[in-house]
Amino acid sequence: MTAYRKIFTMVLSFVILIFTIGNLYFYFLDFSEGGRPYRVEIQRLALEIEKEGLENVSLSHCKYVTHIEPFGTDFYNSNRDYVMKEIDGKLYRFDFSYQNTEDKNKILIPLNLILLLMSCVIFGVLAFVKSKILSPFEQLKNLPYELSKGNLTLPLKENKSRFFGKFIWGMDLLRENIEEQKQRELSLQKEKKTLLLSLSHDIKTPLSAIKLYAKALSKNLYSDREKQVEIAENIDKKADEIEGYVSQIITASKEDFLSLNVEISEFYLSDLIQAISGYYREKLAIVKTDFSVGKYENCLLSGDFHRSVEILQNLTENAIKYGDGHSIEIEISEEEGCRLISVKNSGCTLSDMELPHVFDSFWRGSNSRNVPGSGLGLSICRQLAAKMGGEIFAETNDGWYKVTVVFCMA
Repeated sequence: MTAYRKIFTMVLSFVILIFTIGNLYFYFLDFSEGGRPYRVEIQRLALEIEKEGLENVSLSHCKYVTHIEPFGTDFYNSNRDYVMKEIDGKLYRFDFSYQNTEDKNKILIPLNLILLLMSCVIFGVLAFVKSKILSPFEQLKNLPYELSKGNLTLPLKENKSRFFGKFIWGMDLLRENIEEQKQRELSLQKEKKTLLLSLSHDIKTPLSAIKLYAKALSKNLYSDREKQVEIAENIDKKADEIEGYVSQIITASKEDFLSLNVEISEFYLSDLIQAISGYYREKLAIVKTDFSVGKYENCLLSGDFHRSVEILQNLTENAIKYGDGHSIEIEISEEEGCRLISVKNSGCTLSDMELPHVFDSFWRGSNSRNVPGSGLGLSICRQLAAKMGGEIFAETNDGWYKVTVVFCMA
């Protein structure tokens, strides 16, 4: 938009310049130069004076000549323009004036109307370009970068533009598909972790059998040689089982689970709050949920701006999903040189017994029935906050549920 504003300023300056030059040119243009019609009229009057005499000449029909004076004592004293003519040996002074204001107005008024019309067309086109072409792309400005950072909770506003409405809808659909793919990946990772726990538990069974066989052999409970060989073969089978379980564990552990990268830098608190409130204020107004942001003093924070936005978006989405839809608040406070940002929602049904587990991976509380989710949102938030040098905690009070993130100041 900065480049567009520069272009708009240049066009505005050009239009003003054209207005100024056009008006000045026609204002100072001497319309009397074209043929000098007053000279023609003076020549005609001179002929009439020569034929009929000065007393018989009338100026009522004259347009330019206003006074005729024969030679006198003040012949050369006049505040008007005049022309001298010698008629029958006498000098005559023809006083004249040439007022071209009317002629100028006949051109200046249409000129300004045409320039004004052209200006309206130009600015109309610029406004149309901004509204229908540039504004839709403005919505997409940060989307590719956000997607590359893994932030998939930033939906696009619907746009009915016939030029880019379908394009924006397609981009939002792509974001949703990537988010669904991430959810499937998280589900797969959950299954992988469940498999690891299951395999670890399954190892205990053959291991117990091996220990039992070893103890029996050490106490000579099997004196029969054939029985000893059978026991040895059973131990070998159980060892093979354990080896198979270990192989599965190694295979399932080859990929990192939720590798979260954080780039520490500095950013303003106001930018972080604006990134959240700018979207959710409108979204929550549509569903008639009260949304408010507490007062705060702007300052520099240390951390990853995009990850910080992701944390607050996750907390706000949780407040929408698990709250009663009446009220959501964002509170900002200061404590020991840190900024505490809390997302608070009404309608909390979590018990005090459940509260310590809300940040555990794959854990979901009693308030999550019939609500889709992976149980990883708060766990991811805790990991991100820790990597940025902060922390996160949750609390309940009088039907309110509040999650607070601690950010270090720069």
